[in-house]
Amino acid sequence: MIKLTVMYNLPPGADHEEFIRWRTSEHQRDNMAVPGVIKSDFYVIEEAWKSKELPYRYMTEVYWPDMKSFRDAFFDSDYQKELSESLKKIEDPLFLISEEVLSESNE
Repeated sequence: MIKLTVMYNLPPGADHEEFIRWRTSEHQRDNMAVPGVIKSDFYVIEEAWKSKELPYRYMTEVYWPDMKSFRDAFFDSDYQKELSESLKKIEDPLFLISEEVLSESNE
């Protein structure tokens, strides 16, 4: 499984509540509509261990079944145009692409 993790902040003066409404409705629907996406999660980061300040306030995780489906969807030129519009709402994004090696659950 491939996971895209995006950590980011809001620009100065941005409205947190307005952003949360957009991110958990319209943008969440857009994320789930990307071809191949299995799951999309959104987090507000509350604390950072061993750090006095939070380097990032928000985090999104999006999952694809494999690297090919991720690359086909994420690097599609139409999707990149849509993404560039969404990126105008955030600041300092860090994009991490990881491949699952092991997954366990106590559920």
